[in-house]
Amino acid sequence: MSIHARETLYKCEECDYACDQNSDLTDHIRTHIGEGPYKCGACGYAFKKSGHLKKHMMIHTGERPYKCGVCGKVFKVRGNLKKHMRTHTEERPYTCEVCGEAFKQRGNLTRHMRTHTGERPYKCDVCGEAFKIRHTLKRHIRIHTGERPYMCDVCGEAFKVRDNLKTHMSIHTEERPYSCEVCDEAFKLRGNLKAHMMIHSEKRPQV
Repeated sequence: MSIHARETLYKCEECDYACDQNSDLTDHIRTHIGEGPYKCGACGYAFKKSGHLKKHMMIHTGERPYKCGVCGKVFKVRGNLKKHMRTHTEERPYTCEVCGEAFKQRGNLTRHMRTHTGERPYKCDVCGEAFKIRHTLKRHIRIHTGERPYMCDVCGEAFKVRDNLKTHMSIHTEERPYSCEVCDEAFKLRGNLKAHMMIHSEKRPQV
C-alpha cells in the first residue's frame, strides 16, 4: 500500500462510495432516500435489498444482536464485534509499510500514516489551521467559540478539554495519581511530581 493511498473504512451498501469517516457516510446515504422498494417507516430511508433495511432498522430499535463472548459487550454490526475482539487479543492486522508499526484498527493506521505524509485534512474554517485528526480540530474550534462542554459536578466550573476537568477534580478529592518511584510521595498534579523529582536527581530549575 502506498503511503499516499487513502484507507477506506466505511462503505455504502447501495453503491461504490467509500470513506474513512462515519459521518461522511451518513451524509452520503441521504442521497439514496427514495431509492429502492424497501423503505424505513421511521425515517424514510429506502433500500434495494430487504437485508439492508433490516440492518438499518437497528438504528431505531437499538437492537444489538452481536455479543462478545469474553466481556459481554454487544454490537449492532458484526464487523464492529470483530474489531472489538482485538481488544482481548494481540492481533494487529494493519501494518504501516513505512515504519512497521502495527495497529488493531484500520482507522488508527490511517491516522498514523499522516505522520509520514504530513497530510492535515481537517482545516479550521475560522483561522485556517489544519490538523491530522478530526478530534483535534473539534477541540481547537473551542478556542474560537468559547465552548466548555466538560463541567465539574461539584463546583460547576467548566473546561474546554476533558483532561483539564480530570485534573481539576483532584481538588475535590484526595486522589493523588502521580507517585514518586523513589520515595512514594504522591501528588495531585503531574507538574508537582516533576518538580519534586529534582530533589532526587539533584537538579535545580534554571533561573
